[in-house]
Amino acid sequence: MLALRNIQLSFGQRVILGDISAEVAPGCITAVMGPNGCGKTTLLRCIGGLLQPDSGHVLIDHKPVADYTARQLAQRLAFVRQHAQTDFEFSAFETVLMGRNPYQRHLQNESQADWDIVERCMRQTGTWHLRFSTPAQMSGGELQRVMIARALAQETPLLLLDEPVSNLDIAHQLEIMRLLRQASDKTVLIVIHDLNLALQFCDRLMLLHEGRLLFHGPVAEGLTPDNIRLVYGVDTHMADGRIVFDY
Repeated sequence: MLALRNIQLSFGQRVILGDISAEVAPGCITAVMGPNGCGKTTLLRCIGGLLQPDSGHVLIDHKPVADYTARQLAQRLAFVRQHAQTDFEFSAFETVLMGRNPYQRHLQNESQADWDIVERCMRQTGTWHLRFSTPAQMSGGELQRVMIARALAQETPLLLLDEPVSNLDIAHQLEIMRLLRQASDKTVLIVIHDLNLALQFCDRLMLLHEGRLLFHGPVAEGLTPDNIRLVYGVDTHMADGRIVFDY
């Protein structure tokens, strides 16, 4: 259960998020959409406890995020950042294995079950062949898939992804979106720019416009030509179940 209650956040005089309230449907993929600078990443960072809003609350299972310990929160949500990066030369396998840290006691070694979870998640994301590779030996897209595998290995009910497919080629975009589609036990919030990927793979839509929540509901009802024109400033129409841009 994820709920946003009157979330407001400003940087100086600039309002980034203005009075956002919503209850996120459990077990669904919710696309968080809007143009650059509209507050999408900031909203995910507030949900993930990385930013504290000026006012309002993020509630997970009816409890404010701020009231969770770091360990408790890491057992409830996993966050994949927009730009995959790591400051250490860990192998891909070691990086994904870090997703099991919230379940380890102090000085406890990983179990065979942890290793099996890591292998499964790496195979699901097509990164098992990279298990001995370091970040310097991987492309940006490969590292991004490793970070998605780490989030999956964390086995949390809530998954936050900030543009997880933006650095991937078309085949891997579809692969990751299909994988998320199959994770029916998770509540997923994904920042995504591709309107048709959202239409095909997402259930719900949070459409932001100038820091405010313009629409929250079924994705097909929110991605209308009028809303797209208002938010993105472009004209579109529907054809064969797809959004087509007017040139």
